[in-house]
Amino acid sequence: MNNTKNALLIIDTQYDFCHPNGALFVPGAEQDVDRMANLIRRYRDRIDHIVVTLDTHKLLDIAHPLFWHDEQGNHPHPFTRITYAEVEAGKWMPRFAAEKARQYVRDLEADGQFEHYIWPEHCLIGSKGAALHDTLLDALKDWSRQREVDYKAVQKGVHPLSEHFGIFRAQVPDPAVPETQLNTDLIADLERFDTVYLMGEAKSHCVANSLKQVMDFAPGLLPKLVVVSDCMSDVTGLGHLADPIYAAARELKVRFTESERLLID
Repeated sequence: MNNTKNALLIIDTQYDFCHPNGALFVPGAEQDVDRMANLIRRYRDRIDHIVVTLDTHKLLDIAHPLFWHDEQGNHPHPFTRITYAEVEAGKWMPRFAAEKARQYVRDLEADGQFEHYIWPEHCLIGSKGAALHDTLLDALKDWSRQREVDYKAVQKGVHPLSEHFGIFRAQVPDPAVPETQLNTDLIADLERFDTVYLMGEAKSHCVANSLKQVMDFAPGLLPKLVVVSDCMSDVTGLGHLADPIYAAARELKVRFTESERLLID
């Protein structure tokens, strides 16, 4: 009898990212969801644990338009880049928690990976956009009924003063806000398994940063990790942001495969 234990870590496979009518639709995500659902059904007897993550935001989020305005009171359009220099010069001004917002933009840039971008209002708490895509949810429910175990859902992004791309930690943690700190419970949960299959949306942002956080904060997971590369897609025009992360993972011998070539033992 094979005692290998397998887990899936499925990032942000939600309506707003995965449906063409979603607020921040990622082209290719619908097909990714189909492949994820097929994997779950094909290997339901060999998948022992499934973690799904849920990007979850308030309306007045630091990365949403209403949080900022210019001298004329205009809010930035989605996909506007806001630099620390522009904030210091008064081109863009935070309407809430001004001191913390300015510090966040500065710290985010100092980290060297991202500048601050404004996104469409997405994955709002309680909204249809924050829900799992129906195709994935149906597969999860079938798996839970068959295995008599619940899938685990982990929220991220609720704190409105920091982006939370990677599942394990906010981009700029706040020592006073526990949900922005490193999620050591989730790391320990995944470390129980022999293999952890990583997939979800978007390849350029939340999947890539979850992978980076494993490299940075949970290196013990790296030998267990398998990136399922055809179950994720990039935010249009921003795939280059994650290229260094995937290159670094390959250097560390993280395994990459496609769903059709995947064989879960």
